[in-house]
Amino acid sequence: MRILHVITTLDTGGAERLMVDLLPLLRDKGHQVELLLFNGVMTPFREELEQQGVVIHELTNVPGNVRHTEVYNPLNILRLRRYMKGYDLIHTHNTACQLYVAIAGCMTRSHVKLVTTEHNTTNRRRSIPLLRPLDKWMYRQYAKVVCIGDSTRDNLQQYLGCDGKACVIYNGVKTSRFIRSIKDVSSQDHYVITMVAGFRPQKDHETLIKALTHLPANYRVQLVGNGQCELQMKSLCKSLNLDGRVDFMGARMDVPDIMEASDVIVLSSHWEGLSLSSVEGMASGRPFVASDVDGLSDVVRGAGCLFPQGDDQALAAIIRQLCEHPDEYRRVAEACQRRAMDYDISVMADAYDWLYQSLLK
Repeated sequence: MRILHVITTLDTGGAERLMVDLLPLLRDKGHQVELLLFNGVMTPFREELEQQGVVIHELTNVPGNVRHTEVYNPLNILRLRRYMKGYDLIHTHNTACQLYVAIAGCMTRSHVKLVTTEHNTTNRRRSIPLLRPLDKWMYRQYAKVVCIGDSTRDNLQQYLGCDGKACVIYNGVKTSRFIRSIKDVSSQDHYVITMVAGFRPQKDHETLIKALTHLPANYRVQLVGNGQCELQMKSLCKSLNLDGRVDFMGARMDVPDIMEASDVIVLSSHWEGLSLSSVEGMASGRPFVASDVDGLSDVVRGAGCLFPQGDDQALAAIIRQLCEHPDEYRRVAEACQRRAMDYDISVMADAYDWLYQSLLK
């Protein structure tokens, strides 16, 4: 079958990484799989996907902040119309793509099957009552709404009312890229804590930075990613006299190596869907510590460590307990690696393939 995935950009992020790992696997199952970008500016993820031979289309190509430039331009609805025919199935990701593809499908009276993936347990527009009727209309245009976790499905159904279109397919990671041997910390005299996440309002870098104030000077933090809140977090570090103990590493393509050189992986967040970076962190052979919020708790509980969202003292206590007790460190790291295998990308690809086949029978 001919399948078109649609996403805003191939900037760094979990959904974007998913395109790079998932689309070649779907193609290997015999499908013609292509990708459409709202903004096709060149990024490392796009280069990687093109090297794998996946055809990429673009509505615009405007340099600058690829997360916002031109993405929400209403002209994209008109530009989408030419893509509404010629495919058996169109699969959208991210809000602008979900809405604009639904509108374009109605305008062209296309009979192509539409599928969308809900990547988060919540979003800011659900707090705006006036947008709820629009969201209800939008989701009705889709044959299936894929939720990346149980909490994501439950919250969506509560927001929309009962909707039998929602199903759960857990996000997956190419775990082989991240598997490393488990570290022995028994003779270490310093520790590196790493968080991989874009600097966006959804992420809670502030709690991790504040946790460092409760840890001895031989602990430091690495923050991998970029985004709109980065300057704010740098100012916070300065105000807390943490200069020299927090490294802002920017967007990186060598995340597996960075994790291998770390001692503990943390994801502090206000909300999540099913975070791919959490699975990557658990696969790395390092203990994984996360905020106890929907989406993260579903994946981490029973393997890694959870702390109350926003509680910097609790986070610091967990980090110190792990680093200073090697047996517990190894136990948690081993449990995390076992859990990560449940979210391998191959399991996800099989589930998507089955879903597509069922919709087009």
